Amino acid sequence: MAIVVIGLATLVWLLLTMGLIASTLESEQRALVMNQLAPRLVLIAMTWFFGLGAIGATLRWLFRRYAMAPARLLEQTKVLLAASKAAPMNHQGTKETKALALAIFELASQRDTLREDVAVQIEQASLRVQQEKNRLAALMSELTQSVVVCNLDGRIILYNNRARLQFKTLSQSPALAGGAELVGIGRSIYAVFDRQLVAHALESIQQRMARGAGSPSTQFVTTTQAGQLLKVQMAPVRQVDAPGGAEISGFVLMLDNVTRAFEEEHLRDQLLHGLTEGSRSSLANIQAAVDMLAYPDMEPVMRERFLAVVREEVGSMGARITDLTKKAAQGLKARWPLEEMMGSDVLLATQRRIEARTQRTVTLENPDLTLWLKVDSFSLTQALDYLAMRLVDEFDVRFFRLRLQAAGERAQLDLIWTGQAMSTETVMSWEMDSMRFGAESTPLTVRDVVERHGGEMWFERERIRHEAFFRFLLPLASVQEQLEATQILHNDSRPEYYDFDLFQSSVQSHALEDRLLCDLVYTVFDTETTGLNPSGGDEIIQIGAARIVNGKLLRQERFDQLINPGRLIPAATVPIHGITQDMVMGKSPITEVLPAFYAFAQDTVLVAHNAAFDMKFLQLQQAKTGLVFSHPVLDTLLLSALVHPNQESHRLEAIAERFNITVLGRHTALGDALVTAEVWLRLIPLLQAMGIRTLGQAREAAQKTYYARLKY
Repeated sequence: MAIVVIGLATLVWLLLTMGLIASTLESEQRALVMNQLAPRLVLIAMTWFFGLGAIGATLRWLFRRYAMAPARLLEQTKVLLAASKAAPMNHQGTKETKALALAIFELASQRDTLREDVAVQIEQASLRVQQEKNRLAALMSELTQSVVVCNLDGRIILYNNRARLQFKTLSQSPALAGGAELVGIGRSIYAVFDRQLVAHALESIQQRMARGAGSPSTQFVTTTQAGQLLKVQMAPVRQVDAPGGAEISGFVLMLDNVTRAFEEEHLRDQLLHGLTEGSRSSLANIQAAVDMLAYPDMEPVMRERFLAVVREEVGSMGARITDLTKKAAQGLKARWPLEEMMGSDVLLATQRRIEARTQRTVTLENPDLTLWLKVDSFSLTQALDYLAMRLVDEFDVRFFRLRLQAAGERAQLDLIWTGQAMSTETVMSWEMDSMRFGAESTPLTVRDVVERHGGEMWFERERIRHEAFFRFLLPLASVQEQLEATQILHNDSRPEYYDFDLFQSSVQSHALEDRLLCDLVYTVFDTETTGLNPSGGDEIIQIGAARIVNGKLLRQERFDQLINPGRLIPAATVPIHGITQDMVMGKSPITEVLPAFYAFAQDTVLVAHNAAFDMKFLQLQQAKTGLVFSHPVLDTLLLSALVHPNQESHRLEAIAERFNITVLGRHTALGDALVTAEVWLRLIPLLQAMGIRTLGQAREAAQKTYYARLKY
């Protein structure tokens, strides 16, 4: 600007000088002089202006490169101080500032070495505590019962895999969020249970503790929003440092979904009631008919009519009993658990049972100790025992052999004997008859057992060896197989299932705006869209989000959903986000996905990069969904400009490079959300160093940046 002023002043001076010279000459001389000097003056002026421009550009470049180098070095130094590990600064400036940057990097490297030494000592000192935490987490992960641990505020501190599956069945939209909007570290258990119900249960436990109960607990049954019945057992988590352990710091919930059991119990009650009432009526009719038949002078036609009543009522009672027996057998089959067992254990159990009942010798033929089955061992051994008893009773078989071997994706279990041949009709009758064991009986048949295992069973004869066998085809199980493995996360994610530090939190009495940034729970999200014009008809095609709790990014507690936009995705945008029309076909519309995301983000602060863009898309859906995203919002774009005002770029990739963050899955909603979350965690200490510690301070400061003026 100063150079422009100097140039204009010089030009004015030249013009004034020419005017003074011209005023001393005659008109003819004045015209001649002006004609000769004018072109030269124009050339001089143009040369002067171009020279000034070149000088100005050079000075501006020198100013940005050298005069601003200390400011850039200061920002890079602050990043280095906040980083967990020093990365080369790649500083551009003077020779001296480059040398200073190298010295700062060497100091930061020495600091990292000292940090590593301290970290090793801390890790060794806390190893036993961490081992205990991991043992508890491992135990919780392997339990077959749903377990959730909460602090007194109802915030979830720990949960296991079974609880994640349990909450998925309770979710209003299990296909979308998979229960993620209900269960998660730091989430409120009151999203599932009524607050007053939990408070009443806690009060009951405290009363029992006051009476001196050693292991107080209580239980209740409640109905969820999805219409499920849950039986809940609650136990207290005692305050360790409280005198006598009389104070509670949290509670443990053990959950059982009893909906199916309740329905089955209700059905059994109905069946028994129907049988009782129907039998009472039939018995009354039979009694009346028998009383009438006692008259000796009754006419034959009337006698036959009363006998028909007796036969009809007896047949009706028999049909009711048969129907009850059939439904009871179906209920038994439905309640059978299929568990993973070593094949050798199944053979040993069957061997002992058959030998004890039949008093015959049973040998095991080359059992494969590496073979695992997924079976109901009790019903399977019961079926084999029943067949062995029939063979002993009807064909006097003296010896049995049990053979187990793999056959593709299933296993073959054979009950082998030597003796008399038997017909196919006999085998079928044994298979379909209810199993009896002396005075004991069961409504189940061998066919029921086979069907429950999803297998097959047949009779086969080896004529050359004069042997015969019953063969069962049974499902194999892997030793590594997990419960519902397609729905449960890998074991390496187990540490993210608990955060015991949340035991220290309590209900905050101050407003959210006054909360410290490090104490808040965040939902970091991103959207992919059909285009860049939300008001012009572009739609969301993907939402991805992750949660930050207690300063930790919970990568496994994520929201990732493709959305059918109800319009074509422009071909020009596909290379950017990689989402094609085929990928969104059959996916849920935004009106179904947004309520699940709203629940996922409930009671959290929203964080996004260039949040104004994403929030505009969410706000435009308010009329369709009735959902108002009134959450506090933080924008990493604005906050990066606030922390690093001298950096030329605040694109997500540029910020990630400055913070030495590895970018994976760029331009996917979840990938960008995870990178944004890492950036936000790096920005928090830099903001604190500037005196920006609370949510309100961060939002106020962000609005003063240039980028806050962008509108969509």
